[in-house]
Amino acid sequence: MFTGIVTAIGTITRVEDGPVRRFTVETPWAPDGIAIGASIAHAGVCLTVVETAPAPGGGAHMVEVSPETLAKSTLGAWKEGSKVNLERSLKVGDELGGHIVTGHADGVGQVVDRRDENGWITLRFQAPASLAGFIAPKGSIAVDGVSLTVNAVDGADFTVMIIPHTAAVTTLGALQAGDSVNLEADLMARYAARLAGFDPGGSAP
Repeated sequence: MFTGIVTAIGTITRVEDGPVRRFTVETPWAPDGIAIGASIAHAGVCLTVVETAPAPGGGAHMVEVSPETLAKSTLGAWKEGSKVNLERSLKVGDELGGHIVTGHADGVGQVVDRRDENGWITLRFQAPASLAGFIAPKGSIAVDGVSLTVNAVDGADFTVMIIPHTAAVTTLGALQAGDSVNLEADLMARYAARLAGFDPGGSAP
């Protein structure tokens, strides 16, 4: 479980192909502080650490990604040099600084417009049609693992404003029109939609 508050940016330094694709991610974190089996959100996708190693400036960890995840997220496009938002899983008692994020991306969206003004960035995304019903003005959404507030919604399109700090400490500041991002709808919106269609006298839709 995560909260959508990115704590580091990692760099993909090695990609190994096989039945399960394996990525090496360099981070500012010391390797002895990351347990094998730990869950870390990478660009909003929860992955399990399978190995750690020392690296310049901190450490490195390795993750393995299934063909299903590669096909249904932006991870299939990762290559050496790719930058990814990282968030370690919550511990009991941690502050919930964003909103509840599971690390299970619901789909891939695309940046359709970017506007820069006075240090702020306004981004407009197009979400998959299947997610449109879960996105609401002033609601929450995770974009590449970053908890954001939705400003406006127009069909499957939605806009968010990125403050200078978020632009500087996440990968969102580098996004341009045409770029793809992982999206995770607000868990509460999903439950609300499920309950709205639930018939207590029958079966769930």
